[in-house]
Amino acid sequence: MPSILRVNLTKGVVQTEEVPAKYRERAGRWLTSSIVADEVDPQCHPLGPNNKLVFAPGLVTGTAAPTSARISVGGKSPLTGGIKEANAGTKFATMQARLGLRAIVLEGQATNGTYVLEVDRKGARLVPAPELAGKGAYETTDALIAKYGEVGVCCVGPAGENRMAMAGVCFNDMKDRASRYAGRGGLGAVMGSKGLKAIVIDDKGTRAVPLANKELFDEGRKKMTAALRSHAVTKPKGGLNTYGTCVLVNIMNEAGGLPTRNFRFGRFEDAAKVSGEAIFDTNKQRLGNELYNHACSPGCIIQCSNTLHAADGSEIVSCLEYETDWAFGPNCGIGDLDVLGKLTWLCNDIGIDTIEAGGTVAVAMEGGVIPFGDAQGAIGLLEEVRKATPLGRIIGAGAAITGKTFGVTRVPAVKGQNMPAYEPRVVKGIGVTYATSTMGADHTAGYTIAPEILGVGGKVDPFVVSKGELSRAFQQTTAFIDSSGHCLFIAFAILDIPDGYQGMIDECNGLLGTSWTSADVLRIGEEVLAMERAFNAGAGIGREADRMPEFMRIEPVPPHNFVWDVSDAELDIVRG
Repeated sequence: MPSILRVNLTKGVVQTEEVPAKYRERAGRWLTSSIVADEVDPQCHPLGPNNKLVFAPGLVTGTAAPTSARISVGGKSPLTGGIKEANAGTKFATMQARLGLRAIVLEGQATNGTYVLEVDRKGARLVPAPELAGKGAYETTDALIAKYGEVGVCCVGPAGENRMAMAGVCFNDMKDRASRYAGRGGLGAVMGSKGLKAIVIDDKGTRAVPLANKELFDEGRKKMTAALRSHAVTKPKGGLNTYGTCVLVNIMNEAGGLPTRNFRFGRFEDAAKVSGEAIFDTNKQRLGNELYNHACSPGCIIQCSNTLHAADGSEIVSCLEYETDWAFGPNCGIGDLDVLGKLTWLCNDIGIDTIEAGGTVAVAMEGGVIPFGDAQGAIGLLEEVRKATPLGRIIGAGAAITGKTFGVTRVPAVKGQNMPAYEPRVVKGIGVTYATSTMGADHTAGYTIAPEILGVGGKVDPFVVSKGELSRAFQQTTAFIDSSGHCLFIAFAILDIPDGYQGMIDECNGLLGTSWTSADVLRIGEEVLAMERAFNAGAGIGREADRMPEFMRIEPVPPHNFVWDVSDAELDIVRG
């Protein structure tokens, strides 16, 4: 039977309980947000003993469903002050699911040292690990793999231990790199505040998650697989497998929606030098052969994770995602791929969200701390974060705090979280998502870029301001996908291929024995959003927080010279 593992760091007690009837059909984001909403006081301090950190694999994680090894991490965010769910693709998710642990819940705080949580078929144990205190995520992961063997590792870097609001939660990838992050919202700081350095999970001797209706599940799995293998974006040697998520650099630059130099411009003169095509060509030149991308987690057939190689053929970093490439590249005015690889490696090791980190460095550049384009200065700022110097703690607190500290008015954030790599004055729908997401500015909460820029699911004019209904539908569906355990990138295929969408539903019904329809996808998604909004309201984050920064309403962004002109009434449509 599925169970919940509760770990009380204050008492040093670990116990397992049966999944309550209320949660029997819930997993992933649906479950993390449910537990946080039910058990965490919205008024608690995010870094205090009354916050909880919840790890929940998705519904079909641990099965043969393709591209479904996602884990959700949830809690109260030290960055936004509201509820947070961040997720990652990692073998850790599959291992937790196969152990029958629907959730791991961290409670209380250890005040007397650094600990590792061991989890396997025999149970769970808290083990002192003073030797890991202050270590980077790469060194920590390597040490744990050396000690435990083929396991899933979750850890925090120095930023998490130092309770910095941009700290993420790190997981190992298929080659045991410390590179897969549930990055946004500062949940690494929550984990660090509890005195837990890492979780090691071992699923040896387990089997795939049991199915209520294997025939129906297999039917759905086949539909999903066929859709992913045939869609231009997700198929083998398609857009993502060839160029990774950085394929978007040139696309967004051409659209005039690539935020450049802290959202001053919509195009970057060196975009081609840091694009997905440039990464592919650079690797081909340096390795002497074409290098296609790999899976970040078990069962992924999209395989969009790239590797950037140095001139001598050695690995600089894996993976250099579009958001990271943009955050330190165009957004900071840096056009050197090798430097972007170094900055990505540093973020992974220090344990910080690359979107927030790059955005914060850009805000610091805006404030005159270092000039735009100063690659070595950007590296230096990240090293300040590692060392937790006074300047490093300011940067580690995120873009909003950095902006206040240095008197910057152009801070592209909503609910305290820095915006990702799409200019909302140009692509209005993604701006609506930024403004109204329960998570702060977050493209993954409702990725309207699919129809607005890529024409997936039908072409939508990005300049049109009436996007409330579009964003609402995307946010509802995304909340369900985040609960299913599938990667958000399945959305490209299921938006265009109805059989793929039905396949997702059939997989869930085959797992649970339910009879969900497409209407239930939106119903469940809206239920998740409603509980998240209720938590935020209790934390003092209401409708008035669903708004964009002032500078975007008054400052046109070249080359289109648009301002943010979506009305508050249109934004309020998302809440219904």
